[in-house]
Amino acid sequence: MTTRITVIGMGYVGIPCAAILADVDGFLVTGLQRRSKRSGWKIEHLNAGKSPFGGDEPGLAELIAKVVAKGSFKVTDDVDILKNSDVILIDVQTPTDKDHVPQYESLIDVSRQIGERLRKDTLVIVESTVAPGTTQNVVQKIIEEHSGLKGGEDFDLAFAYERVMPGKLIENIVNLPRIVGGITPKSTKRAVDIYSKITKANVHQTDVLTAEISKTIENAFRDVNIAFANEMALVCESLGVNVYEVIKLVNELPSRMMHIPGAGVGGHCLPKDTWLLRHGLNEYGTQKVEARFISLAREINNHMPIHMAHLIEDALDKRGVKIQDATVTILGIAYLENSDDTRNTPALGLINALEAKGARVVLHDPYVKVWDLGTLKIERNLYTAATGSDCLALVTRHRDYYNPDFSKLGEVMRTCTLVDGRNVYEEEELLSHDFEYRAIGKSGLRV
Repeated sequence: MTTRITVIGMGYVGIPCAAILADVDGFLVTGLQRRSKRSGWKIEHLNAGKSPFGGDEPGLAELIAKVVAKGSFKVTDDVDILKNSDVILIDVQTPTDKDHVPQYESLIDVSRQIGERLRKDTLVIVESTVAPGTTQNVVQKIIEEHSGLKGGEDFDLAFAYERVMPGKLIENIVNLPRIVGGITPKSTKRAVDIYSKITKANVHQTDVLTAEISKTIENAFRDVNIAFANEMALVCESLGVNVYEVIKLVNELPSRMMHIPGAGVGGHCLPKDTWLLRHGLNEYGTQKVEARFISLAREINNHMPIHMAHLIEDALDKRGVKIQDATVTILGIAYLENSDDTRNTPALGLINALEAKGARVVLHDPYVKVWDLGTLKIERNLYTAATGSDCLALVTRHRDYYNPDFSKLGEVMRTCTLVDGRNVYEEEELLSHDFEYRAIGKSGLRV
C-alpha cells in the first residue's frame, strides 16, 4: 500500500525530511514549493536530482539523486496535490518582525490551502516552529473553517518539531530523538508511526502544547547559555583575561558546560524562538509572566555585532585611522561555519553598525553565492576582498579562514588590523605580522 505524503516548503527542514521519507518503501513524497523569483528555481533543481544547498551537507545530494531516480520524490508548485495526500507536513518559515511578533502569513496561507483541499482522514503534521498554542488556535481553526471537517474526528493533526542544522540535516533527522504531540491520542499515534520509520532514536509521545513549548524552551535554553558566555567574554575583556582559558577551567568540572562566545547568534531558530515562546505565553497564558530572563539573553546576543564594531573602531584608532575613513572587510556572511545559510546572520548587524559609523564595507564568504543586500556584493577571493582594506573582521568560523597568508594580506591591505569574532587566531601570530589585533573575549578595547 502506498502512502502519499506532501511536504510543504522546500527549505532546510522540508528538503531533507522529504528525501528521507521518500527513501522508505511504500512512501511516495511530493514537495510543494511556491514558485517565486527567489525560490522557484528549487523546483527544477530538485526534480533534476540536485541539492540546492552549498557548503558541507553529508549524504543529502546523494539521497536526493537516489529518490528522484527511484521515482519516489518530486517537487511541484501545484497546490491541488494536497487533494490526494494521505499525510501533509508543514515546513514553512515562521519569522518574527521587529517588534518580535510572529509573522504567520505563510503558515496561515498553507493552512487555508490545506483546508480547501483536505480529504477526510488525512494526517497533518506541523514541523515549523511556532508559538505555543499555534497548532490548535491557528492551524486547526483555519483548516476546520475551510474544510468543514473537525480536527481529531475527521482529520488528524500533530506538532512534531525538527532539530536540524546546516551540515547535519540528515544526521539530526535520523539520529536525534523526536518529540511528537497530537491534538488527540490517535493523532499522536499516527504521527509517531510516520517518524518511527525514519528515526533511529526514540520518538517521544506527548500532547501538542507540550511539544510546542518543548521546542521553544529548548532553543531559548541554548540562547540563554550563549548569552551568558557572551557576557562573560565582555567581563573577561574588561579585566584583561582570556575567556577561553576561563571556559576550559570551568568545564573541568563535569557538571559544567559553559558555552562559547562569539560575534553574534544567527540562524532561523535562536534569534526568534525566544520571542515565539514569549508570544505564546502572552497570548494563551493564564497568568502574567514577563519572561525577563530570556528577553535579556536576546538583548545580549543582539549586542555582540555592535561590540564587534566597537573593537574594529578601537583597533583602527590605534593605527591612526578614523572609522569613517576606513574600509572593513567582513569575513563570513553565513551564520554557521562551512555552510551557505545566511538566515539572521550576525554579519548583517555588524554591517549596519559599521555603515552607521561611516565605514565602507566589503564582504567575503567562500560558500555564500548570493545575498540580497542592495549594492554590496560578495567577493569570492579572500585577497581581492582584503585589497585596500583597513580591517578584517571575522564573523564566521569557515575552515577557509584558518590559515591565511598573513604576509600576503599585509601586503595588499592598507592598514593591518584584524578583529576575531570566533577565536580562530592567536594574538602572537598576528603581532608577528605587525597586525593590530582584537578578539571577542581575549583582547578588548585598549586604553
